[in-house]
Amino acid sequence: MVKKKKSLALFYLVFLAALVIADQLTKFLAKNYLPESLPVIGNIFQLTFVKNFGIAFGLLQGINSYMIWIYIIVLGLIIYFHDKFPKDRFSKTMIFFLIAGLLGNLIDRIAFGYVIDFFDFRIWPVFNLADVYLNIGIIGLIAKEILKR
Repeated sequence: MVKKKKSLALFYLVFLAALVIADQLTKFLAKNYLPESLPVIGNIFQLTFVKNFGIAFGLLQGINSYMIWIYIIVLGLIIYFHDKFPKDRFSKTMIFFLIAGLLGNLIDRIAFGYVIDFFDFRIWPVFNLADVYLNIGIIGLIAKEILKR
């Protein structure tokens, strides 16, 4: 039983590392190799390098230092209360998506003073993989609670 728990913990750490590495690698490529905008599917989807100094949808520009503290506090709360979270694999996976999203954008804020965004669907604000992870985690946990009832 202890060996199974250790291998599962190792799996989640590797999973988390893979998510954060994928996020940071795509941001590195966007920052260093992406022209201003690169059409992928006509005028529907483009890769567009954007420096986001605000929060979601580019709101509240210039609050980077506050967001760093908010991310650190949220990560601390997740770590502190981890034993209170549901123990099923789905919930754990969704929580690790949340952690990966927070870490991915926190790294950007600390390293650059802004978050690198690049997925551009033209009808939606530009976003990145960390944003996708955050949404997967939040929507997954909410959907699980709704379906459970």
